Amino acid sequence: MGDVYCADCKRMTEVVFDHAAGDTVCSECGLVLESHSIDETSEWRTFANESGDNDPVRVGGPTNPLLTDGGLSTVISKPNGTTSDFLTSSLGRWQNRGSNPDRSLILAFKSIATMSDRLGLVATIKDRANEIYKKVEDQKSSRGRNQDAILAACLYIACRQEDKPRTVKEICSVANGATKKEIGRAKEYIMKQLELENGQSVEIGTIHAGDFMRRFCSNLGMGNQTVKAAQEAVRKAEEFDIRRSPISIAAAVIYIVTQLSDDKKPLKDVSLATGVAEGTIRNSYKDLYPHLSKIIPNWYAQEDDLKNLCSP
Repeated sequence: MGDVYCADCKRMTEVVFDHAAGDTVCSECGLVLESHSIDETSEWRTFANESGDNDPVRVGGPTNPLLTDGGLSTVISKPNGTTSDFLTSSLGRWQNRGSNPDRSLILAFKSIATMSDRLGLVATIKDRANEIYKKVEDQKSSRGRNQDAILAACLYIACRQEDKPRTVKEICSVANGATKKEIGRAKEYIMKQLELENGQSVEIGTIHAGDFMRRFCSNLGMGNQTVKAAQEAVRKAEEFDIRRSPISIAAAVIYIVTQLSDDKKPLKDVSLATGVAEGTIRNSYKDLYPHLSKIIPNWYAQEDDLKNLCSP
């Protein structure tokens, strides 16, 4: 029971939900406020002593427009136990003989989903990566190439297009053994294939140092004020002509801001959290050092605090 506005009573009244009919009924006047409601809760209960091998779900997954049959094909599962009758075994043999044209796509989508889950990516990025891989696969030109690198590159491009970029090193950590060089080559190959299909250049978005700040700061366990100062500093740093990659600038700004706080982070920890080599952070720090007075917010650090920083 709950309080819902009733049109007849002209006020909030308690309602009763009829599970058998799917109706929401006003408890005072009996008006049916909503009918044929869909129960989205689970239709079964799982107990601790039950085996986890039996899947009680009686419906499949959602339709997938990227598959030939929309993902609604029927699969004859293997019988439980070691013994089976002739009918079941015959159906199983026919199931194995039937060729599924989407088998390779399904396996690729599963790999992309696994990598996305390990990186904590949202479903829109995963779906975009699936679309990119489907376009490349339809051209039948990726055979003989490293499929793990192709899948990882699709995920990298999808992150860029959805304005949620990940570093190549982060993608490489979940790419089933594919190296950064292989992913880089696969990315260039996919971009060429997409340009051939569309007949024009493909935009994948521009990487900014601020795109990585919140995630890197979270990896270091930095406080809210320190994170806010780092985000403001990295935005100001982009106004200067600093010939460094956005990831290197982000790592250097984080290192500088933490050195100005009470919770100082050693260079090694910043390097591990950002995936940037310590030497690269030092070089970026050297390029940022002359502009610190204009980069670091005044509310976070004063001129005397900046003088206490070690010179590069």
